[in-house]
Amino acid sequence: MKRSTRWIRLALALLGAVLLGDTVALMGMGLFSLGITLPGCIGIAFLLLALCWDSVERWRKADRRRQWLWRAGWIAFAAWLVTVGVFIYGIRSGMGVSVPAGTAVKAIVILGSGTPNCEASPTLIARLDQGLALARRWPEAKVVVSGGQDFGLRCVEADIMAEYLVARGIASDSVIREGRSTSTEENLVFSRRLLEGQGVDAAGAIVVVTSDFHVRRAVGIARKAGYNEAFGVGAGTPLYLRFNAWLREYFAAISGWVLGEY
Repeated sequence: MKRSTRWIRLALALLGAVLLGDTVALMGMGLFSLGITLPGCIGIAFLLLALCWDSVERWRKADRRRQWLWRAGWIAFAAWLVTVGVFIYGIRSGMGVSVPAGTAVKAIVILGSGTPNCEASPTLIARLDQGLALARRWPEAKVVVSGGQDFGLRCVEADIMAEYLVARGIASDSVIREGRSTSTEENLVFSRRLLEGQGVDAAGAIVVVTSDFHVRRAVGIARKAGYNEAFGVGAGTPLYLRFNAWLREYFAAISGWVLGEY
């Protein structure tokens, strides 16, 4: 075996093990999304390729078209990685800005992020803590906690979010629970209807609290949903989940653009 081939197989095996291990660890925490499962699928593919390298080599060298297909596949994969890198660079520059001083904020909308095992995840806690700080800054503002029922769970995310805030001093009558939504678009559309029912005009200043990587898309969706003056404030994403969350957002942004959500 050539030394270069040996190094390629070793690199594929190591990278595959890391990607698969990342997926297994996060799924063991009850987390599940395309940004988590896709790295695992890529990891399995790399591990299989490292294991069956000789067989694949014989297969592709047996026909010129197969060699072309092999090269085209790797070029396409590399091009896709470049688009992911460009996207991540873009969202890093739009992870939220400070709300201008003197802004009369009418409502704070905190977006849910899933409640594995019916408990607030570190990502959700970061959003809630950010929303808590803003609620103390604007004590007259209504606080909407928006999140429905996760697949396979009986709990409603909005209830868990509301209980977290009330336990930390936010008046229960200032918290509005939106517990039907299953997407960012529904988060904001349903929250707007509840706010209007409470006499809060969507034309006023609204702060949308979400994770840092999600701010740009969330604000775009909020404006499409009728919030005339929407500000996005981002909460930090835990390091162990950050790259998976960014990858998930890549696909969510494409999906949202295709569906016209923003």
